[in-house]
Amino acid sequence: MDISEIQTIEHDVLVVGAGGAGIRAAIECAKQGLNTGMISKSLLGKAHTVMAEGGVAAALGNVDKRDNWKIHFRDTMRGGKFLNQWRMAELHARQAPDRVRELEEWGAVFDRTKDGLISQRNFGGHRYPRLAHVGDRTGLEMIRTLQDFCVHQGIATHMECTALDLFLDNGRVAGLVAYWRETGRFVIFKAKAVIFATGGGGKAWRITSNSWEYSGDGLAMAYRAGAELIDLEFTQFHPTGMVWPPSVRGVLVTEGVRGDGGILLNNKNERFMFKYIPKKFAPETADTEEEASRWLEGKEGARRPPELLTRDEVARSIKKEVEDGRGSPHGGVFLDIASKRSPEFIRKKLPSMYHQFKELAELDITKEPMEVGPTMHYFMGGIRVNSDTQETSVPGLFACGECAGGMHGANRLGGNSLSDLLVFGKLAGEGAGKYIKKLQGTPKLDAGQVNAIIRRATDILNRESGTNPFVVQEDLQDMMQKYVGIIRTADELKKGLEELKRLYQDAGKVKAHASPQYNPGWNAAIDLPNLLITSEAVTRAALTREESRGGHTRADFYFESDEWLKYNVVIRKAKDGNMEVEKVRRDDPPEELKKIAYASLEELEGTKGG
Repeated sequence: MDISEIQTIEHDVLVVGAGGAGIRAAIECAKQGLNTGMISKSLLGKAHTVMAEGGVAAALGNVDKRDNWKIHFRDTMRGGKFLNQWRMAELHARQAPDRVRELEEWGAVFDRTKDGLISQRNFGGHRYPRLAHVGDRTGLEMIRTLQDFCVHQGIATHMECTALDLFLDNGRVAGLVAYWRETGRFVIFKAKAVIFATGGGGKAWRITSNSWEYSGDGLAMAYRAGAELIDLEFTQFHPTGMVWPPSVRGVLVTEGVRGDGGILLNNKNERFMFKYIPKKFAPETADTEEEASRWLEGKEGARRPPELLTRDEVARSIKKEVEDGRGSPHGGVFLDIASKRSPEFIRKKLPSMYHQFKELAELDITKEPMEVGPTMHYFMGGIRVNSDTQETSVPGLFACGECAGGMHGANRLGGNSLSDLLVFGKLAGEGAGKYIKKLQGTPKLDAGQVNAIIRRATDILNRESGTNPFVVQEDLQDMMQKYVGIIRTADELKKGLEELKRLYQDAGKVKAHASPQYNPGWNAAIDLPNLLITSEAVTRAALTREESRGGHTRADFYFESDEWLKYNVVIRKAKDGNMEVEKVRRDDPPEELKKIAYASLEELEGTKGG
């Protein structure tokens, strides 16, 4: 194909993904005077940032003056089971308050305390009320604010445009090939740097809160280009997704319901979470030894409810109740806020949840408990990046938000995703700007690479016959749900890898009928290789890590291992084209950060820190 006939657009920086991380990165690039473009697989504003309903975590100290960045850092490290990249967790905790205040300056309208400060609520794993919120629509307000600010910065936005693959010039990024979903026509983006903000790959599972866009595109494109992936065994199953009716199974039920007083009940009307409090967490979740012992004895009275333990703990507890026959009629448990809060409070503080259940389940949460269960929600792991610049091992390729790994370790605390995308979106934009300033010469376009990318996409349309891409995707989702779920074993993971071999073969033979215009079958077929690479990476990483930690639970290694704490699981593409898995030894933490992470609260409360 003569690539001179293909539409070509040039930018200094191309941001792939238009959620909170992508928009924040694009804003930072534009601030530096860079010609910035942003592509979105769907429409601008249709991002999973909107699903983050509970709030954005930042140690503002507005509700409890004892809070500060050190305690936020400590909570994040402990929530991540100390597997977080220490520097990333430090940058996040230090910079989150400024990013939230900046968002307020740009027009975000947060809920207020009586003193007029930004209000903050309790959330799982956070010691103090830390989540700045807008009812249960915080992510929506963030996206609205970022978009409004973004459109005045001269950033070119290309919507309904799907990225296919990067092309390189002597190993460094030179641009990206994409196609317009409406017409099926290809487009070449020439760029000196590319920032991936593509989210995770939750659509590899059957029950997920993720939308159709989340097919691991950034992870797979980075992998094919030679970047490394890290921590992909850690997949977060949010404890509370809708379980009924079947058409909405997996739709998120915000942790804000529990943060505002909701409790979890089994079919015997027992508040079962008291049974599952790990002994090591009891002192962390109470103010006194007496409160801690009440927790462990299953009595109420501690300041923070057991429903606000970390998400991995709550999800496993719900799964156990259901397996032991104490679940709700449709395979979940009950989440009750109606008996704890007034209808007026619920409608004011949780308006989205009220309407969601009213419209989708014909249930009034001010009168009846909800049925909820675990749903695949978030990738803690992702593309391996430099903590300060967000650059990958491929020169000119940067990543931020959910598609970047390292910040959350083995388990993400609720609310940390929104502050993560603000902090690291900004840092990715700064990193790309510094890279471009130092760049020698303009990267050249390689026609051979571009043609190969286009040929892979058009082969799907040109086959005489083939398998149905939707059937292959459903088989993959069933396999991942069955073998790579909340609790894993070596035997099941090995079966999963065997199934993946067959699925790769099936995906290589898929056929989409008709033309590329408005062709959902072709779109699904193009997503398949990315879903398969993402699924294989998660499965191989899960098989490699022989311990249980955070979002990764192995029934055959049901303990945390001090030895495994020394390692990250890193994945890269080998020279023979196969997936290579390596245990990479972690650097020793800086002594000052180690002291903070292991300090008592008394040592940190009231300290401002440098």
